[in-house]
Amino acid sequence: MKGNYKEALGDPIFEIISAAAEKLEIECYVIGGYVRDYLLDRGTPKDIDVVAVGEGIALARKVASLLPGNPKVKIFKNFGTAMIKYRDKELEFVGARKESYHRDSRKPVVETGTLEDDQKRRDFTINALALALQSQDYGSLVDPFSGIADLQNKILRTPLDPDITYSDDPLRMMRAIRFATELDFTIHNDSLKAISDNRKRIKIISKERIVDELHKILSCDQPSNGFRLLHETGILPIILPELTALQGIEEVEGQRHKDNFWHTLEVVDN
Repeated sequence: MKGNYKEALGDPIFEIISAAAEKLEIECYVIGGYVRDYLLDRGTPKDIDVVAVGEGIALARKVASLLPGNPKVKIFKNFGTAMIKYRDKELEFVGARKESYHRDSRKPVVETGTLEDDQKRRDFTINALALALQSQDYGSLVDPFSGIADLQNKILRTPLDPDITYSDDPLRMMRAIRFATELDFTIHNDSLKAISDNRKRIKIISKERIVDELHKILSCDQPSNGFRLLHETGILPIILPELTALQGIEEVEGQRHKDNFWHTLEVVDN
């Protein structure tokens, strides 16, 4: 553990989660995007992910019982998660787990695990950062994969071997490119090579999930950076062959014009 970030946990909801965990005698942590965005000073995220070293659904129910109005707990049994919408916040709870995958699916086989097991299964080191909610170390940072250093250096890196990370869940390749575009980060060289090596694995991802990531890339300040990375890694010809078909210099009446592919990418930035 490095440093303490109690100031990140100023919202009263965190004290309620902490009290609920204490009643259940389990440890719990805020993890993922909330921690990352706080440390990047990107405002206060409305989505809060909580990992319990124990039963995440039980923690959600206990938290709901301590909240005014006893809000409804939405349970997703297949994923072992639970969600509470409270005021302007969306809280998601999960029990710490480790995952393994079959080659033809991105749906994991899940087993109960430790906090570090749960951090290992995260897509990137910057999304594996966790803040403790136990009273004895409230706000302490748990950073086993040097996510803080990667935030400072603006590097996207996987906690484990990127070849395994992307082969197990190929959607993470598009998430890497989307985060690099959104945060203006650089994808680590080993990770970038692994994306290229595993590019054909993107075929097992549903069109809906691919379109969702493309929309997120398009909503970034400079979406062309994302499409350039998709092109360089070889993913773009697989998911949008019509776009890569535009590549090549067009000549009209003896005049050379901009390559239609790169011109299209310039247009999406406007």
